[in-house]
Amino acid sequence: MRRVIRLATLATAASFALSAIAQTPRNGGELIFPVPSEPPSYDGHREETFGLIHPIAPFYNTLLRVDPTDISGTRVVPSVASSWTVSSDGKTYTFKLRGGVKFHDGSELTAKDVKASYDKIIFPPPGVGSTRQGQYVAVEAVEAPDATTVVFRLKYASGSLLAGLASPYNFLYKADILAKEPNWYEKNIMGTGPFVFVEHVKGSHVVGKKNPDYWDKGKPHLDSFRAIFMRDSAAQVAAVRGERAHIQFRGFTPKDRDNLKAALGDKITVQESPWDCILMVGFNHEKKPFDDKRVRRALSLALDRHEASKALSQIAIVKAVAGVQVPGTPFATPPEELNKLAGYWTDAEKSRAEARKLLREAGVPDGFSFTFSNRGIPMPYEPLGVWLIDQWRKVGLNVEQRVIEAAGYYGVIRSGDTEAFMDFQCGYIVDPDLDMYKFLSTSRNPANYGRYEDPVLDELYDKQSRTTSVEERKRLVGAFEKRLLEEEAHYLMTLQWHRIIPHSAKVKGWQVTPSHYLNNTLDTVWLSE
Repeated sequence: MRRVIRLATLATAASFALSAIAQTPRNGGELIFPVPSEPPSYDGHREETFGLIHPIAPFYNTLLRVDPTDISGTRVVPSVASSWTVSSDGKTYTFKLRGGVKFHDGSELTAKDVKASYDKIIFPPPGVGSTRQGQYVAVEAVEAPDATTVVFRLKYASGSLLAGLASPYNFLYKADILAKEPNWYEKNIMGTGPFVFVEHVKGSHVVGKKNPDYWDKGKPHLDSFRAIFMRDSAAQVAAVRGERAHIQFRGFTPKDRDNLKAALGDKITVQESPWDCILMVGFNHEKKPFDDKRVRRALSLALDRHEASKALSQIAIVKAVAGVQVPGTPFATPPEELNKLAGYWTDAEKSRAEARKLLREAGVPDGFSFTFSNRGIPMPYEPLGVWLIDQWRKVGLNVEQRVIEAAGYYGVIRSGDTEAFMDFQCGYIVDPDLDMYKFLSTSRNPANYGRYEDPVLDELYDKQSRTTSVEERKRLVGAFEKRLLEEEAHYLMTLQWHRIIPHSAKVKGWQVTPSHYLNNTLDTVWLSE
């Protein structure tokens, strides 16, 4: 019933996983890791940044999870659920819960808490944010017939449900708290996870200590963890190089990797993976001239993505030219077909001539100025922002960049106080349903900050989600991509990311995956000394 896509990974990553499994975990110690961004709030149901996941996920459990030993990052396994069954028509999923799972206040987690958590995600009441609501359009109801059973009833069979339920953002909250104050978890932390919250000093760090009552006996192995907020990339690298930090879970550049390996030799282990993550340019469709698709298309045509791939991959954590799916995966458009779309042509001068023509037709004067809002995270936002502005200047546009501090960034673009802005799509499992829901009409997906309605795009998404034919699904994904990127140019893709994690060789029990949202619960991680 589950549509997931296996990603090819490096042989070094595979051998690392096998050697880690063969070793006996050592208990004790504090894991220290820098985090380049601070969480806007503590609510996993509302936020969509690694700045929340990396320091906050260890305090929580989810119903399902992605296997922390799986290199491809696609195998869904139980977490708080112990098992599940699926009805013959694929429309009813029944989960049995483990016993003895306790919140950090000592109360036991039951099906009531799971139902309340998913009701908040899928059917949020007025005034409650849920940025992944659009991933669960197939769900008709969540039921808790008894204390240990949770039932998801679907409107139609969905091959992506299990992947969606394994989202690392789907923290399980206490029903009694949600009933009194639905937004309580934005400012408070209290879960069932392997670590108990100690403190968050804003601008400095988050500390968690081992949960002595954790349901998975023998875990966690660490005594504690310390997440240090450190925006500057050079400072992060220096912390790992100086052995003041063990690992940075997001990723470093090729140059950083090489410098760390040269400096520390066998004290550094390097893991690499394709990365289900891409930066893209969004447009506020409510503001002129960005309400005109000719202007949006011209801004895409101005970009020489192929030359950027060669140059930027040497200095930044980006690599492949991409559409709406990770290049090389089964539903991704092959390069020869992708290059037929406007903005992906291999003749840059022809592309820019067409861009100038469209701008003239739309009445945009030469030298037109606008503001591009970018997120205050150096890598890869900074180099891509500089590249975008340089490319747009080549078609006669004068663009000013506004860099907004990372913790406040999404408050700005959610408010609509932007013209053009950097947005991102990062997944935890490569799947068309999960990677494409971002672009649904704003009325269906509040995380679409372009503020547009496109019922044709919505219909294509629904059709591909429900089809059982792989070839038909590929065709529909291609049609979705063509409308999104060429016909309407709602969003402009930049380059696919490439994940590089050089970390202290003392860190064991952690496996790189194609997502920097996975493997952050830290229950399997241990330090060799």
